[in-house]
This record gives sequence, structure tokens and C-alpha cells, in this order.
Amino acid sequence: MPDEPAQDASGSAAPGRLVTGTAWLVLFLGLWLWGREATDAREGVSLPATGDMAAAGRPPDVPLPPAHAPLAAAAPSRLDIPQLDVQAPVLARALDDRGAIEPPSFAQADSVGWYGAGVAPGAAGTALMVGHVDTETRPAVFYQLSTLEPGETIRVVRAGGEVAEFTVDDVEVLTRDGFDAQQAYGPRTTGRAELRLITCGGTFDHAKGAYTANVVVSAYLTGTAGASHTPKAPV
Repeated sequence: MPDEPAQDASGSAAPGRLVTGTAWLVLFLGLWLWGREATDAREGVSLPATGDMAAAGRPPDVPLPPAHAPLAAAAPSRLDIPQLDVQAPVLARALDDRGAIEPPSFAQADSVGWYGAGVAPGAAGTALMVGHVDTETRPAVFYQLSTLEPGETIRVVRAGGEVAEFTVDDVEVLTRDGFDAQQAYGPRTTGRAELRLITCGGTFDHAKGAYTANVVVSAYLTGTAGASHTPKAPV
């Protein structure tokens, strides 16, 4: 096992956290989800893989825009997060034999998994996307997810070229103990088109072979753009 220090949820050093543990979600009763962990963690170098966890949950310091009316359903093809310099292909994922969203493989760690049997991003309801925070050797697509703040932008390129623009309204770090599926994945406002981005966070628990928390970013539809829309530079 590596013994290099890694950052914990407060940004301070924590010894020997693996970077390969990934938290995923068990799906019960349609779209209700519960946190669970992957148990096939492997040895690798230690990296500060959860981003600035202290940033999560920060209250908005700017007014949030009004919600845009939901769009017709269309499958997503790419996820853009300008502030994090993320432009990631989106893969439709089903459930595995245990009822969990099947994530992209570690070989596809720069891709995002979308629960294809659920809500399409931009349509009414809550669309669910998951991504790795790291691999055994490097950061993955959602490495810095916890550093997003309310008011920042997420864009989803949809089939046909339309871009659904979402505004972040909440970032939460939810521990596994007492995990509340409705709090994490239930709609924040009835009738809106909402988006949840989920990855693992906290510290890595060697005894359980899992991270101690989930990072859940909540956003809602606030606009649309054409296929030629260019994401702004990260800040």
C-alpha cells in the first residue's frame, strides 16, 4: 500500500488513501438511489483525488437565474464544465446485476456515465450522471467536481446539437452513514429540468475498501445554445 499523504475532506493531509476507490449508487424503486462503494480497489500511487472538499456546500454569493422550461427528451453526447476545463463524452449506462448504475470502466475514466433508462438531461425531472474521481495512477473526469460553486455553469450537448445549459445551485458532500436518497436525488423544485453529477469523496477507508462520502452537485436548466457554442475558458 502506498504511504504518501493524500488530502482529506478538509484539505489536510491524510495518510495512505488509495486513489482507486469509487463510490457508485444502488437503484431501488425506480429512480431512488442509495450510496454504495466499489470493492475492487487496487494499489496505486496516492493523489489528492477529491479536489477542494472544503469548497463543497458553499452558499451562493451571486443571484441565481430563473429556470428555463424543460426541453423534449434527447440523449446526451458530451458534458462540458467550463470552470473545470472538462469536456467529456457521455456514455449511456444501464444497471448491473446488483441494481447499481454501471459506471464507465477505468479505461474510460475521462468519460461520464448517464443513467440511460432515466431522465434525459434537459427534460423535466432529475437526470443522473456519474464519473470516476481518479484511477490507480491519475485524476479522472470528476477529480475537481467538489470545487464547483453555486452560479457556475454545466453544459450538456444533446442529440441533434442543442446544448442544454445548467446552473449549479448546490454542492453537497454526503457521508455514507445515514445517506438520504431523497435529499441527494429527489427533485429540488417540481417541474424543473434538473441534473445531478455524482462522484466519490471524503477520505479512503482502507478497512471498508471505499471512500467515506459522495460528492453530489445539483444544477437546473437555465438556457439553451446551438451546437457551435464554445465553452468559456476555465477560471
